[in-house]
Amino acid sequence: QVQLVESGGGLVQPGGSLRLSCAASRNILSFNAMGWYRQGSRKERELVALITRVGGTRYADSVKGRFTISRDNAKNTVYLQMNSLKPEDTAVYYCDAETFTKSDYWGQGTQVTVSS
Repeated sequence: QVQLVESGGGLVQPGGSLRLSCAASRNILSFNAMGWYRQGSRKERELVALITRVGGTRYADSVKGRFTISRDNAKNTVYLQMNSLKPEDTAVYYCDAETFTKSDYWGQGTQVTVSS
């Protein structure tokens, strides 16, 4: 069974930065893609950033230029660097791993709160 463990969330002031980590229990290159989703006040889980097996990336329009997804294959870990944080970024952030059969594994989530 695949396990994903997120960490790095917390409370930060507007304009600040956080780096989220997602540690996987197996080789992350065995997945088609890995991504970060968030669930905020709208209560709908939305895609924030995605990185494919071959290293391509995509971002939600709301975070382009501010967030960066990256990975360390040796550590089986995916990161989300979040800069210039805004109050509307407040949400629970979830790590997702997509298999080659298009099924998904999810982490437990980590809370990010942006407030002064």
